[in-house]
Amino acid sequence: KAEGALSLLKGVLDYTEFKDVDLVIEAVIEKVSLKQEIFSDLEKICPPHCILATNTSTIDLDIIGEKISSQDRVVGAHFFSPAHIMPLLEIVRTNKTSAQVILDLITVGKVIKKSPVVVGNCTGFAVNRTFFPYAQGAHLLVNLGVDGFRIDRLITNFGLPMGPLQLQDLAGYGVALAVGKEFAGAFPDRTFKTPLVDLLIKSGRNGKNNGKGYYIYEKGSKPKPDPSVLPIIEESRRICNIMPNGKPISITDQEIVEMILFPIVNEACRVLEEGVVIRASDLDIASVLGMSFPSYRGGIVFWADLVGAKHIYNSLKKWAQLYGNFYKPSRYLEERAIKGIPLSAPASSNPTTKARL
Repeated sequence: KAEGALSLLKGVLDYTEFKDVDLVIEAVIEKVSLKQEIFSDLEKICPPHCILATNTSTIDLDIIGEKISSQDRVVGAHFFSPAHIMPLLEIVRTNKTSAQVILDLITVGKVIKKSPVVVGNCTGFAVNRTFFPYAQGAHLLVNLGVDGFRIDRLITNFGLPMGPLQLQDLAGYGVALAVGKEFAGAFPDRTFKTPLVDLLIKSGRNGKNNGKGYYIYEKGSKPKPDPSVLPIIEESRRICNIMPNGKPISITDQEIVEMILFPIVNEACRVLEEGVVIRASDLDIASVLGMSFPSYRGGIVFWADLVGAKHIYNSLKKWAQLYGNFYKPSRYLEERAIKGIPLSAPASSNPTTKARL
């Protein structure tokens, strides 16, 4: 079976063989200039009906496609890592993407046994944008003196397959820096800047890629917390200098889980308000299939409604006063908490978005 699959593949060294293809998916590193160059080259060679898709996880598609004329063919085909296991295919539409391109990509997704969800275009799209506070919330807590391994343990007890620090180890720190830069540029008002990843890289660590991160990775055994990372964390705390009176904050297990997950709910509210997804259930499905949010909790928005918008809003408001804008409640969350409306109830209609879909 493997040989049969490999026999269908053909490697080429230039674009000349692309003259008859129906779909191209670009999957190079997150570098805007390189992606723009590739799309310009593809437009010249590929047939006029060919779909020009990108697998970018964060970069705005309008920027990637801005140098080509046929922008109606540009679409996001964002697979989640590891792509052969994760079932979600996030199909990202711009305001110029043709309806036919979206429908064709949905069909391709179903044929390859993925679950396609159509989302709008913005930095990070629906899933990575919603979950960008995941790692940042962990770094904020770590720099406030909370034990990072405790954070990971509590989040896995909640039901996610791994905590934010182990997930960063898995992705590699280069990815963390590149993605962090994109989000810092797009959402400077609510980005927490941490020196910790730079310090880890300077100390020769790159997570699972080289076997050394927050955890030690040895073949055949489970990741183990690495005590030698603690002086690096202490150095980060010294540089950040955000611990009240220089002392670690005292915090319960429940507060840790909430301080990691409530900012994600808050960003989900912004994604809903902006019409990046047209219904809360799309975000619920995407959070389960793309970020492995525990399915028995129903998805990020469904779970938030069980917890209650009022409790989430009041908690975030309190933390924003103590620890800054990272926790500042969104307008959508505030409005629904005050009026007692579920977060999953349809947002005020955005006629342009809905008509296009």
